[in-house]
Amino acid sequence: MVRCPWGDSTPDYAEYHDTEWGVELHGTNALYERMSLEAFQSGLSWITILRKRPAFRAAFVEFDPKLVAEFGPADVERLMADAGIVRNRLKIDATIHNARTIVEDDVDLDALLWSFAPKKHRRPATITDVPAITDESKAMAKELKRRGFKFLGPTTCYALMQATGMVDDHISTCFRATPRA
Repeated sequence: MVRCPWGDSTPDYAEYHDTEWGVELHGTNALYERMSLEAFQSGLSWITILRKRPAFRAAFVEFDPKLVAEFGPADVERLMADAGIVRNRLKIDATIHNARTIVEDDVDLDALLWSFAPKKHRRPATITDVPAITDESKAMAKELKRRGFKFLGPTTCYALMQATGMVDDHISTCFRATPRA
């Protein structure tokens, strides 16, 4: 079975590649989780985040923005002491802040994020053809920043778009590459 090259590097990556990456994902909680994990990944390897995902889910109460929005200073200290997650205060604060933004501004995260999905997207032939940012990811990052979201630049937004199926960047030889209509 031919996968995108990164999907063949470890069993964890193979499972993620084969079952999740590039699959359309909807719903505020699910998208808030992915948005948060992509922000935590910034500067790190995705495998680190993937392997810590169960601990992240426990620490951030299954990424329910209504619950995370209620986190206070004691929760931040609890998270900073949790070796199961990435203990970066700026990323933890941003994750809590972003939950508050979703809740307080009654953001329909699904509609907001998916509004940036490109109408047309060219399938990459090789891994070197996969962009790190696009005009759509720049626009998404700009709008999220305007709304007060933190730690979500154009590169993180493009990774989010890839992970949640807003774009399909499985290379042309990958078994997961969906045919274009």
